[in-house]
Amino acid sequence: MKIFISIASYQDPLLETTINSAYKNAKHPENLVFGICDQSSNPINIDSFKFSNQFKYDHVNPIDSKGPCWARARIQKSFNDEDFYLQIDSHMQFEENWDSYLIKYIEKIKNTDSEIHQSPIITCYPRAFNVIDLERGEFDLNNAETRTDAISFRKDSMFIKNNFSRQIGSIASKEITHGYLIAAGCIFTTGDFVKKVPYDPEFYFYGEEISLMLRSFTRNLGIFHIQSLPIFHLYAELSNIKRKLHWNEDEDSNRDVKWYQREEKSINKLNALINDDVEGAFGLGDKKTLDDYEYLSGVDLKNKVVTDENKAFTAKFISTLDWRESPFK
Repeated sequence: MKIFISIASYQDPLLETTINSAYKNAKHPENLVFGICDQSSNPINIDSFKFSNQFKYDHVNPIDSKGPCWARARIQKSFNDEDFYLQIDSHMQFEENWDSYLIKYIEKIKNTDSEIHQSPIITCYPRAFNVIDLERGEFDLNNAETRTDAISFRKDSMFIKNNFSRQIGSIASKEITHGYLIAAGCIFTTGDFVKKVPYDPEFYFYGEEISLMLRSFTRNLGIFHIQSLPIFHLYAELSNIKRKLHWNEDEDSNRDVKWYQREEKSINKLNALINDDVEGAFGLGDKKTLDDYEYLSGVDLKNKVVTDENKAFTAKFISTLDWRESPFK
């Protein structure tokens, strides 16, 4: 069973280590297909990878980059009906047999006979890792934690930009739980996700995750969190390794469209989406409503109101739900 791995990288010195970790730690590395959009001044040396025949590599001058959603949309053009779709950031590390572990959970969820379980999205903000020695490829994975990492809204960051709110990791109390938010840098799902919820290149940073979640949720794709997800993320605040970001002035000053203009457009499109003013594949689905979303999340996105703080800011409510059943009675 093939896994398409989408990696949108921007000036990231850890891109190669991410690719190598995914390949070397997979139980079936021959089944991996790497879709890479490398937005960098210096492209990686494809010939240095013995498995480069499994690459769909796209190098972009960083000045020409239009942001992460644009890059992820470019990558999805290389998707070729692989069985599974993994979307990650370019600074990740993997545990041994990560592929079989994630496929096992997808199959376990799909064995439940309800529509919401048939296209499951497994997602979270992963556990952290630290870089010990980058040149030697030595990393310290925080795998002592065997928890279920869910996602909730940040209480101090609700509706900070119109309908946009920030998200944060939240610990759930069960092996598998339903979810109501998506982390765009860590998604594992079935391949039909790419056709059902293709990436909208008009989003930037703010708006990416909520829009992707709403388009998935209203199409009845189930969002789930699982225990001990075997992928780890390098968080900038915990690392001495620095990388340029898309809004760095020295690069953005050379662009015709500035990052803040893209952000404003992104926020405006999120507002239009929530108000059901976006049509077609990039709009809302017709199988679930924003009222259904409010029931699960405790957030009225349209009117910008938190109606249930326990649901919105913790994983306590979703932890009470039986993941084998639809959360909507």
